[in-house]
Amino acid sequence: MTTSVLGKGSRNTGASKAGATDNRAGLLLAVVLAAQFMALLDVFIVNVAAPTIRTELDASGAGLQMVIAGYTVAYAVLLITGARLGDLFGHRRAYLGGLAVFTVASLACGLAADTGQLIAFRLVQGAGAALMIPQVLSLIQRNFEGESRVRALGAYSAVLATGAAAGQVVGGVLVSADLFGTSWRPVFLVNVPIGLALLVLGARLLPRDGRGEPERTRGLDLPGLLLLAAAVSLFTVPLVLGQEQDWPLWSWLSLGAAVVLFAGFLAYESRLAARGGAPLIAPRVLRIPGMGLAVLRIAVVMAVNAGFLFTLTLHVQAGLGYSALRAGLTFAPTAVVFGVVGLTWRRWPAALQRVMVPGGFALTAVSSAAVGLVLRDGGDGGFAMYAAFAGVGAGLALGFSPTLTGALARVRPEDAADASGLLVTVTQLGQLLGVATFGTLFLNRLNALGAHAYGEALWVCALALAAASLFGSVAGLLRSRH
Repeated sequence: MTTSVLGKGSRNTGASKAGATDNRAGLLLAVVLAAQFMALLDVFIVNVAAPTIRTELDASGAGLQMVIAGYTVAYAVLLITGARLGDLFGHRRAYLGGLAVFTVASLACGLAADTGQLIAFRLVQGAGAALMIPQVLSLIQRNFEGESRVRALGAYSAVLATGAAAGQVVGGVLVSADLFGTSWRPVFLVNVPIGLALLVLGARLLPRDGRGEPERTRGLDLPGLLLLAAAVSLFTVPLVLGQEQDWPLWSWLSLGAAVVLFAGFLAYESRLAARGGAPLIAPRVLRIPGMGLAVLRIAVVMAVNAGFLFTLTLHVQAGLGYSALRAGLTFAPTAVVFGVVGLTWRRWPAALQRVMVPGGFALTAVSSAAVGLVLRDGGDGGFAMYAAFAGVGAGLALGFSPTLTGALARVRPEDAADASGLLVTVTQLGQLLGVATFGTLFLNRLNALGAHAYGEALWVCALALAAASLFGSVAGLLRSRH
């Protein structure tokens, strides 16, 4: 495990070892975060290429939806399973195995001859990401401690923030470039050389998995996995497809069934733990002080972030007529400021840190409302829009990074997989919930007001984003008084 404590010996030798250790730790972090970035990029990069895919493959509306959503559904459903497999077989093996599956599936997606093949390969790609991504937090937990872990988690937060905006920018660049006449295919093929490089580096840099570790004796809890997978599937599919199909009856029945299955999952896990069994998520993880509040805060941040990106992308492309590339670049202030704040908040004065999380949510609320206000009249908002975008990035970073760091600071290394699976799943479900909730509100207002009223529809949605952010702020204040 990487530590900040140096062994005894001469000063030069100690400095040399420390430098080598720091370099290796930095390379390890770069490898796992690059995979995190690549997997997150793939959630958004296909959105830009969707119209071209539809034309060239003659895809139906439902087929195109599944091309986009198949990855997200498989990813969300299998995240907890991926975390548990990492715990059972080793985080290094799971990371490299998931990365290999993701890379091969990306190649297959880029070579797909029809819509059916592309959908199937996207599902496999999502499964590879679900095996790979939970290991990122687990590897950070197990190989960094103290200030090194805080910095690593700050970098992790920055990657989460920039991946969404970068996906739209990179997708716009690759589709517009039409490299060698390959049209949309490079949005998938770009993963292949990156994935191969990460496989080589990962095999060299990631610490080998130990044998006989106590947590590896825990079983897979197949009944719990099946219950949770079914619940997440029933929750995810209507969130992904419901809006496009005008929220039919099946979508509401599916959401209701998901609630029942989630309750059944919790009841089963409680009984299993009471019998001395090995539940899917160790009960002690759920009992960690502040974990419940952290889950709530992370879900709110991800929902607001995803809803903001989704509705503003629709507005600047359809309402303001921006190209895909310009639309992606418009979000640069949000992504850059999120990344900078996520990396530096620990250096801020202690007085500010005490109110950082509720203050961050409050800043997000004010900035979201400001975005809606400056764009309400149908103009481009000028400098004020970019300033408000930066405020959203800063506020979300302050709501997310300290929350994630605080939650994981209390997690023991042997519980890293459980906490990782839980928090990564909450992150993904929060994003889906944000797109479904705020996207539906925006599109419904647009339908009611008319296609000319993008600014007014956005204003209503911005107020909803502000309200959700204020909820996060109040939750933080209540916790601080507890």
